[in-house]
Formats: sequence, structure tokens, C-alpha cells
Amino acid sequence: MLDISPHLVEGSDALYLQLYRYFCTEIQSRRLPSGTRLPSVRALSHHLRVSKTTVETAYHQLLAEGYLESRERSGFYVVDVEWDGPVSVRQVKVKKKELTPTVEVRSEPVPLIRYDFHQAQVDAEHFPFEGWRRYTNQCMQQENQSVLYYGDRQGELSLREEIARYLRQARGVQATAEQIVIGAGTQVMITLLGLLFGLRGQAVAMEDPGYNGVRAVFRHLGFEIQPIPLEEDGIDVEALGNSGARLVYITPSHQDPTGIVMPYAKRLKLLHWANRTESYIMEDDYDGEFRYSGRPIPSLQGLDTEGRVIYLGTFSKALLPTIRISYMVLPHSLLSIYQTRLVEFDQSASRIHQETLALFMKHGDWARHIRKMRTLYRKKHEAMLHILQEELGAHIRITGHDAGMSVTVEVHSARSSKELAKIAETAGIRVHPACHKWINPAPNALPSFQFGFGGQSIEDMEDGIRLLSRVWKPYFS
Repeated sequence: MLDISPHLVEGSDALYLQLYRYFCTEIQSRRLPSGTRLPSVRALSHHLRVSKTTVETAYHQLLAEGYLESRERSGFYVVDVEWDGPVSVRQVKVKKKELTPTVEVRSEPVPLIRYDFHQAQVDAEHFPFEGWRRYTNQCMQQENQSVLYYGDRQGELSLREEIARYLRQARGVQATAEQIVIGAGTQVMITLLGLLFGLRGQAVAMEDPGYNGVRAVFRHLGFEIQPIPLEEDGIDVEALGNSGARLVYITPSHQDPTGIVMPYAKRLKLLHWANRTESYIMEDDYDGEFRYSGRPIPSLQGLDTEGRVIYLGTFSKALLPTIRISYMVLPHSLLSIYQTRLVEFDQSASRIHQETLALFMKHGDWARHIRKMRTLYRKKHEAMLHILQEELGAHIRITGHDAGMSVTVEVHSARSSKELAKIAETAGIRVHPACHKWINPAPNALPSFQFGFGGQSIEDMEDGIRLLSRVWKPYFS
């Protein structure tokens, strides 16, 4: 039987109510995933030493609220739907003087999210499932038993060779397979770099606003974070020089969240700072594959002649986030330190996924997929800009529309971004405020949002923004 051990307290709320709340929490947090079969009423009542009526009442309330489904002659199952995020457990009360407990719902019903503009969603409909499955099966042949064991600590050599080849062609990155380290996500890469640089308390500069996920890693590692303001073309290099930091993390290809693409001249100026001060630049080139206007700009690492740039990349946006494969290219001056100081760290990314991805790249599927997604995302990008201007144009300012899979929208409203997001959610629309990405928010700043277009069809995107325009209309300045 499924291991279920709720903490039921006699004399507190009704036992069925405690059991109901336990299951709500377990299902919402995905500890009981979709499709899980729950114990029978008889089995669970025996296991918990409670009456069958207690279990039946809890199960039927979960059925009524859509958490469970009952399958004839099979039992109760967690409903197989895509969960839209954690939802607070509803408050219920028992009407006294009744033999059978009944339930009153006090809170408002939780809105169904029909449109989600998350900036990190990818287009799952066009993922090459057949090719990926074929290469995974090829990796899992019996003669390839070595895939069941630990692999290279820096990542599988076959994948590092393919990444080095791709980066030279597509991003102008000068790298050998030996310089590449693979890991399970950008935050893991930043953690390794933090450990490589050591010295808790040293300063690291970051764009303000900037990627809060990386900022959290530096903070937990004990670094002193120096927020550097942005100019129209990217990070303020003069302010960076005055900060005293000798490490800086930047997103030059599509600044997070403003979307600024750092021009060639600013890149050279930043490299000059690094060379002059013997500092290191962590160049996170996320979204670098998708550029919609202007000529391609070489990566900072490709312009670097002194070994001052650490290049960071990921397959989360261009392929899919769930394989958790990111990588970094270390300059030679840091490679030997990495191989000495972090020699005992095992690989964090799945070896099976690494070998599958290596075959996917080697046989040309990656290049074909990138070309297809560039065309698709360009169409979605144009549709997003058109409908935003058509429905909200007089009340918003759009930035960051030259690259990437999202645009940033500032809204002319006296309401905060969190208030506007809550208003949108009541209509079934999920928008994502960017306010948490500022360390030092500008006074009287407009509420801002990142609108992603990767995970929705053009039709849903248009319908969602038209509905959002109607919902927000009373709150525009």
C-alpha cells in the first residue's frame, strides 16, 4: 500500500478534515503526482485506525473539488491534469448537529489559468520527440553498459566536443573540449565558479536589475554583491570600475530582464576593464540563439584575447529545460585551478541525457531544430509585439524586443506589479512581474512584466492579451 502517514490529532478539527487537508497539500506540492492510486477506503481506515466514514468523507470532498477521480472497480486516483502551481488549501467547517459531516467552502474558487506568459516556457509542440527517443534508445543498448556508471567529472567527452564545435561556428567562442565543464543548470555552474574562486566575502558585481536566481547563489556562497546600474546599451562600465569588484556576472545577448543587447563597442569597453584590472567576466549567453533585428554580435569570449571571460550557456531555452544541461567554457588560467580544487566533484547532469544530446548534435538534428525554432519564435515574437501594441499600446512601454523568448513591458498604472498580476489571475491569466530582479528599484518605477511567447500558440497569445487588456483597463493611468 502507498505509504501515507498524516498527523491526525484527536480533539482538534474533525479527522476527515485533517485527512482532506493532508491530501490537498500532498497533491498541490506534487508529492502525490498525477495518476497516483490512493489506498482503498477499507485499507486506509485500517492503516490509520480511523473509521471508514472518516476516509470516505475526505475522499468525496477531494472528488468534489477535482483533486481525485474514481475509476470503476479500480479505486481513487490523483487527477491527471497539468498543475498550474501551488494553491492554498481551502478553509472548511463542519456544520454541527448533523450525523453526516458536510462541507462549506468559505474561500472563492481558484481560477483556472488559461494563459501563462512565463518567459522560460518553450514550444513543446515542435520538440523532436522521435529523434530524441531514437538517440536515447541507441544510448541504452545492452552493449553500451558503461552508460550505467559514473561518467567524466567534466561531462561526457563526446558532448563537450560537439558543444565546442557548435560554439565556434554559431557564437565565435574559442574553446576546446578540455575547457568545457557540463552541469545541471546555470545555478550549478555558478556554484562551481563560486567554489573555484573561493574566499567568502569577496565582491561580485551584477547588473541591476539582473537574474535573481544567480544572485541568490552568490548570496548563499557568502559573496558581497555589488549592484551596477544599466545604461541604454548595457552595464555601466564606469560604475563597475568604481565598485572595486574583480568579478562580474552579465547577460549581454539579452539582458535579464530589460532585454538590452550589448553592442560591440560596449563589449570592447568591458573587456578593456577586465584586462586592465585583471578581473573575470562571467558571460551568461542565454537566449543567444534567438536574435530578431540587427547583425549578429560576437560573444564576449570570442573577442577576448587575454583569457578574462568565462562563457556560460544552456540548452534550456533552445531545446528543453527538463534535461538540465548547461555548460561553461573556462579560460586556461582557471582550468588547472578547477581540475585541482574541484577534482572530487562528481558530474551533476545525467550521463544518459548527455550522450543522447551528443548524438542529437552529431547527426545534425540540433542544427535543424535551431533553424526551425528561430523561424517559429520569430513569428511568435512579431505576433506578440503586434497584439501588445494593438491592445495595450497607449498604456505600456515595450523593451527588450530585439532578441530572446520574451519582451519586457512597463505598464502605466498606479497599481503595483503584484496587484496587477493578481487582477490578471482572477481572469485566468498568469503574468510575471519583474520587480524581484531589482536590488535598488528606481523611485516611482512603473510596474514591469516579462511576457514570454515560447510556450503558447499565437492564437492563445492573442486571446490572452485581448482579455488582459479588458481586465486591466480600469487600472491604467
